[in-house]
Amino acid sequence: MQNDITDIAGLGVGQAHEAAARTGVTVCLFDAPAIAAIDVRGGGPGTRESDVLRPGGLVDAVDAIVLSGGSVYGLGAADAVCAALGAEGRGYALMPRAGVPPSPIVPAAILYDLANGGAKNWGQTPPYAALGRAALEDAKTGKPVTLGKAGAGFGAMAGSLPGGTGSASAVTADGIRVAALACVNSFGSVRVPGSNAYWAAPFERDGEFGGHRLPDYPLEELEDWGAAKFNPAARENTTLAIVVTDAALTPDQARRVAVMAQDGMARAIRPVHTPFDGDVVFAASTARRALPGPSAFSTARIGALAADCLARAIARGVHAAS
Repeated sequence: MQNDITDIAGLGVGQAHEAAARTGVTVCLFDAPAIAAIDVRGGGPGTRESDVLRPGGLVDAVDAIVLSGGSVYGLGAADAVCAALGAEGRGYALMPRAGVPPSPIVPAAILYDLANGGAKNWGQTPPYAALGRAALEDAKTGKPVTLGKAGAGFGAMAGSLPGGTGSASAVTADGIRVAALACVNSFGSVRVPGSNAYWAAPFERDGEFGGHRLPDYPLEELEDWGAAKFNPAARENTTLAIVVTDAALTPDQARRVAVMAQDGMARAIRPVHTPFDGDVVFAASTARRALPGPSAFSTARIGALAADCLARAIARGVHAAS
């Protein structure tokens, strides 16, 4: 067990960055199309192919999910991933025909790192297509997730602290695996004011983000947001996340897991889901094992674990970046 999202069989994660521009891309590549859903809570999101994951659509499975820095420019990373997968013959085809390429389903979400001091004078050639291709190739290597300043979290800030990429996983007594990956560029703070403790401390396992316990925190100080960002603007602050299970889920069940996983952000970041944030959670299933027992109860179990894993992933990412 790596304690990251690559503990889920049936997927790989690739990361690429450009140090001079202080930005990067993360690709989650599925071995086979994975049932997926999305839940958006922030007031300023930036997404691609999110409508395809709405209820009642023709397509309910994805080939890959892309997370990127670069704000709107970062959506170009998913275009490159889509083109590369299409060239490999992957994608949706309603009626396969010779000479007609399939349509890879590659949803994406972006975070804002344009004002972090990196060299963004790229003119008409932003680096995101190249970063998308590099991250896609990296996803095929089977490597564990690099935490901290890596991938889409390379140029992120979590409040006024360095942000980054985090991941965490869990397995139930009956063998269901659940995991989360997060790129943390939040307006809110992940730490309790005046301490090194993370808001996610109650969910920490084996000292994975420093082992600092929550201090006493007086109720009258609840509007002290600690190391949150000053003077935030819309779309400049976002936490992007992917939660995955190896249990077979329907699209509706995946959607409920995405909704429940958002609670992991609320456990780890304060405040969260503000008008300044573009918080997005993708949920996916690799369907490597049957969903055990009553389906509604099993979905609730997976959703609760996804929220716990996401809270841990957020803290792990910032801890590693710091």
